[in-house]
Amino acid sequence: MMTAPMPRAYGTNRIAALLAVVAISDFLIFGQAPGLNLFLSVILVAAAILLSARRRAPPWTAAFLFGLAAFAAAPLIETPSPMGIAVSLGAIICVALASAGLVPHRLSGLPPVLFRFILIVPLRLLQDCQKHLAWRAERSSFAAIWRNLGIWMVPVIPASVFLLLFAIANPLIEDALRRIDFAFLLRFMDLWRIGFWLTMAAFIWAMLRPRLKRRIVQRRAADTAADPAEIPFLTHASLLRSLLLFNTLFAIQTLLDLVYLWGGADLPDGMTHAEYAHRGAYPLIATALLAAVFVLIAMRRGGPGDKSPLIRGLVHVWIGQNVLLCLSAILRLDLYVEVYSLTELRVAAGIWMGLVAVGLVLILLRIVLHQSNQWLIAANIAVLASVLYLSAFIDFSAFIARFNITHSLELSHEGVPLDIDYLSSLGPSAIPALDLYLSALPEEAVDKRHRALSVRQSLAYDLAYRPRDWRSWSFRSERIEAYLRSPATIER
Repeated sequence: MMTAPMPRAYGTNRIAALLAVVAISDFLIFGQAPGLNLFLSVILVAAAILLSARRRAPPWTAAFLFGLAAFAAAPLIETPSPMGIAVSLGAIICVALASAGLVPHRLSGLPPVLFRFILIVPLRLLQDCQKHLAWRAERSSFAAIWRNLGIWMVPVIPASVFLLLFAIANPLIEDALRRIDFAFLLRFMDLWRIGFWLTMAAFIWAMLRPRLKRRIVQRRAADTAADPAEIPFLTHASLLRSLLLFNTLFAIQTLLDLVYLWGGADLPDGMTHAEYAHRGAYPLIATALLAAVFVLIAMRRGGPGDKSPLIRGLVHVWIGQNVLLCLSAILRLDLYVEVYSLTELRVAAGIWMGLVAVGLVLILLRIVLHQSNQWLIAANIAVLASVLYLSAFIDFSAFIARFNITHSLELSHEGVPLDIDYLSSLGPSAIPALDLYLSALPEEAVDKRHRALSVRQSLAYDLAYRPRDWRSWSFRSERIEAYLRSPATIER
């Protein structure tokens, strides 16, 4: 009787690559501060994917994919950051999909493929283990398992007895056994370490054997696919009235911003421009996001908005007003920063507002060029990835520290006093800006000078006593250390 065939072989090279990458990642990452080790890990995973692929890619293709992973991981050499890690993971996923031939021919098809792949990543290793064990259970019987155990029990038990006798008879063997560091071996039984191994193994195995989650919803028949589903109450008449009302409301808001925000007209008594700016920055971005969702629903292909030139014109005007709304929100944030200084959250808010404005422009292009929503998602992913990649190279802490110091009351004689406590939370990157602050402070400002010196010394101490292992090296920390070692800095 023929036995069931084994599921498609996982390949010795893939299992070897998995074990090797997990072991090297343990050496590079576990128990170490993030730094150069993250970049090396990305390069390692990319190499493992390309070398263990079922079908080897042509040399030029493999070189391109490897170069893509290295280029995406370059921000991790500058400094380890969430943005750099996110871009690197995205590049690794693209390399894995490309090595398995799962990358769609058009960029607009990439977002759903990425989504289907990410959904299956956490369970890929578990599913393959279950399949393998099920296959083993079908082929194995209790007698066969007992026979395999007996094959190993017969030599191991007598060998252990012989080793014990030799240790009693030979002091050299006894001394060698006593020198075995069981404490070192027990270190590898740490629960956190085992969790790290399992997490790395699950991620790497999914990269080595990429698969996409099966589609749950089947494609509709051709006759029904051509007719989009109707949305209740979103008819031509309701859509036209909605856009007229929305454009009127947005026009009022835009006019108020043009008069008071851009024109600088006097506000009512008791209200400052800073308060006017602060209260509107974030709600306006939420308004623009809701407007974008409404436009996507209203202008779906085959819907009432897609067939009416009047509605299309009103949508174009409304998107333009939303872009102005985003620019007003950015200006509001700028005015608020001038009064209350800059923070990391406000920098992130400014970048986010810019992304929302670009997204609205892309929605307009999607309507004008008659593109699909997949095209829109792909374009937004490309913009987001580019912004994340470039932002990963920027030392925002140093930028914020210098901005707050140069615009502080002590140096510019306007604005608010410097928040030295917030500067201390920015890390060693704030040291050059603190030196500028100390050099500009008058001699009589003893308390401020003492506080600034205390913060600077604390930041320099943290940098000096950070982990010195080569795995934790980063270019940004090296630059700051070089600055502190420079003769001009030492003489201060």
